[in-house]
Amino acid sequence: MDTQSFSGQHIAVTGAAGGIGRAFADMFLSLGANVSISDLKTPDCGLDRLKGFACNVGNEADVTKFIDDAENVFGPVDIFIANAGVGFGDGPDGNAAGASNEAWETSWAVNVMGSVYAARRLVPGWKKRGEGRFVIVSSAAGLLNQIGSASYSATKHAVLGFAEAMAIEHKADGISVHAVCPQYVKTNMTKGMSFAENNKDGLLEPSDVAQALLKSIEKNEFLVLSHPVVGDYFKAKAMNYDQYISGMAKLRSKLSQADVKL
Repeated sequence: MDTQSFSGQHIAVTGAAGGIGRAFADMFLSLGANVSISDLKTPDCGLDRLKGFACNVGNEADVTKFIDDAENVFGPVDIFIANAGVGFGDGPDGNAAGASNEAWETSWAVNVMGSVYAARRLVPGWKKRGEGRFVIVSSAAGLLNQIGSASYSATKHAVLGFAEAMAIEHKADGISVHAVCPQYVKTNMTKGMSFAENNKDGLLEPSDVAQALLKSIEKNEFLVLSHPVVGDYFKAKAMNYDQYISGMAKLRSKLSQADVKL
């Protein structure tokens, strides 16, 4: 797919008031697309080809309304990017199950069900059209693990599994699926997180993640690795799971609770 093919297309992005979501929106705008963005509060727009909506992606009615309203403005969605996400720490005692029920339930609702709700609304129409593109922003934590946040790691693994299921189930329907798995990116989520800000693999700009997605769309690749080294880590994990666990446990022992706080 060449970049000219985005001209006039409708791209919808959740969690796009700033950070990675806004970088996706800005990139597709620069390529001639019409873009609908959402966040908990209606994002600022100011451009004819950019429209903002309020949406809590953990609520199915909100997700359906966002898509309905966006399509009333720009027509059927061609590419949906499920970017909205949340992260919570394990709690002061360092217990992997230490986060509150509310933190776990919110993580599940936003990080997993937000994608499910959007797919539930979009897939029937895409099947009739014979095309569509669904992008899920998981995380390197979906392939590996986020030290200090079991709820984040578990839900990012889950949504990556959902992305795989979509790709398998709907390949014959002409629907393409991409799973974006960045490591640390300069956003509000990593601000003040010393381990992220000083990570040896680099703290990327949101625009770097957007460009990685564009390259994967052009090649129609499922996995989007803005940090290519994550792919190497994932392969090493698969080859020797016990060694991976031991290595991550050693890393955890070197970090303070402040280092891994989300």
